[in-house]
Amino acid sequence: MASQAEQKLYYSVSRPGRLVAAGLAIGLNVGLLGCTSSPWAIAGNTPPATQPSQAASLAQSLPISAEAQMGGHVIQLEVARTPQEQAKGLMYRSSLPDDRGMLFPFSPARPVQFWMMNVPISLDMVFLRNGVVRYIAANVPPCTATPCPTYGPRVAIDQVIELRGGRAEELGLKVGDRVSVRFLESQP
Repeated sequence: MASQAEQKLYYSVSRPGRLVAAGLAIGLNVGLLGCTSSPWAIAGNTPPATQPSQAASLAQSLPISAEAQMGGHVIQLEVARTPQEQAKGLMYRSSLPDDRGMLFPFSPARPVQFWMMNVPISLDMVFLRNGVVRYIAANVPPCTATPCPTYGPRVAIDQVIELRGGRAEELGLKVGDRVSVRFLESQP
């Protein structure tokens, strides 16, 4: 339901003005949806409440379907391909091993923003374009209040790899480094 201030603004604007305002609001919301990994990141939306006992059953576990060569180490990657998989990401995970991560591919490349809603552990977010590290959001903490902060560069990205918090530094990753991602053959 609209607040009194929103109602007052709505009723104080003429019909053509309302159409312009509605168009701007729709455009802003569509623009935000295209830049986020979660539908809850749109202003005004909040995710459903979750009890700790429910968290483990809500976590998604995708098959290892890619590997990344990072800092001389091989990281096994779950690949979040669909919008639904990308929206859920590593939510509700209580740990992430050193040799594991999640890959978020984006085609076409575009600016993307990630957040930490319902992620109880710190993560590193490695933003790539054509196999080159463009930005690293290091040791991003869990979100403890809404709205959650978002992380990411304002440049086009075609892949993001999430790792355990602090792992990018341990691997010696820096902006400008090359990261090779190899997709694994499908298993019958």
